[in-house]
Amino acid sequence: MPRQSIDHIDVQGKRVLVRVDFNVPLDEHGCIVDDRRIRMAIPTLRSVLDRGGSLVLMSHLGRPAGRGWEAKYSLQPAADRLSELLPDASVRVPGADCIGADAVAAVESLEPGGVLVLENLRFHAGEKQGDADFAQVLAGFGDVYVNDAFGTAHRNHASMVAVPEAMADRPRVAGLLLLKELQFLAEAIEHASAPFIAILGGAKVSDKLGAIRNLLPRVDAVIIGGGMAYTFLKIQGMEIGDSLYEADMADEAVKVLDAAAEVGTVILLPVDHQCAPALDAADQAVTIAGDIPAGMMGLDIGPSSASAAVDLLCGARTIVWNGPMGVFERPPCDAGSLAVAQAVAKATANGAATIIGGGETAAAMEQFSLAGDVSHVSTGGGASLQMLEGKSFSSVELLDEEPNQS
Repeated sequence: MPRQSIDHIDVQGKRVLVRVDFNVPLDEHGCIVDDRRIRMAIPTLRSVLDRGGSLVLMSHLGRPAGRGWEAKYSLQPAADRLSELLPDASVRVPGADCIGADAVAAVESLEPGGVLVLENLRFHAGEKQGDADFAQVLAGFGDVYVNDAFGTAHRNHASMVAVPEAMADRPRVAGLLLLKELQFLAEAIEHASAPFIAILGGAKVSDKLGAIRNLLPRVDAVIIGGGMAYTFLKIQGMEIGDSLYEADMADEAVKVLDAAAEVGTVILLPVDHQCAPALDAADQAVTIAGDIPAGMMGLDIGPSSASAAVDLLCGARTIVWNGPMGVFERPPCDAGSLAVAQAVAKATANGAATIIGGGETAAAMEQFSLAGDVSHVSTGGGASLQMLEGKSFSSVELLDEEPNQS
């Protein structure tokens, strides 16, 4: 069943504990490179503040050791940016420990309209361990629990699972971003309009195997690019030079091609490539059609492959894209991903439903200034991939179901 929304919960005078995803990229100076995840949380936060509630926000950032505060992983930059996005609210980080005495005192004195951003959850090992005692302290911070962190929805961490379990006596609802993510991805898979095309890229077949298996009977075509394409090409007898190859995935790749033939799903593989001697020599890339010689590696699909992908995408009514076509961060090996991105944007303008998986695919769309030209850009790469694999999330199943409207 659909999950209950924060919009339908009375928050007047209540403390609302929200699991947000403020895991934003920072540069070497600690400045935010991309604040999209913070901006996407604003509708949920405004829903609470505008209706007389207060906010206690919890998130992780990066990969701290789990042994206490680390300056480079502090959520202070995220809180500072949030303060700019909520100019009428008082936003602060109450101390260096998300469950410490300063945090407890700040929560107890929190007034309606106030916003606390708890320090990085992963400064405690208990977050990733799903520790019940750690979660019990966090659970005491809220009268209502909200999950608005799609980017970590597939993780059974304390803030995602143990906290709502400890708050079974209180409302546990979905934030507006989480609802939007679930709606787009579920609709894309279960109720897609044909032609339905999946674009799968990235480095490894092993990372995308579950998604391929789940999508094959549902889609009309799968466009495969990125490093994962070379395992498929090698099993078909092509020489791939020094390109990425997963020998232990060869048998699975054969099964994928056989299964696609069985259900009549088109698998579009690259026929030409942007190749260079090494990743750090991407600026020396040349186009090679067919076999790739020793000493060269494929770093992007070539122009003929991009053209074939564009032709397929032009007639699509539903498109799901997870994984870039090449090393898009290093021109000229961004050309394949750019061509595909432009085709997806054009299909959107022509009425197609287009969903971009998070992570590197979202980063590519931002780099190409096309994120606003598609139906939806997910905030969660790993979570969106697991949804494409047909998996459900414990963190979502724990949320209150939407009341029956009949």
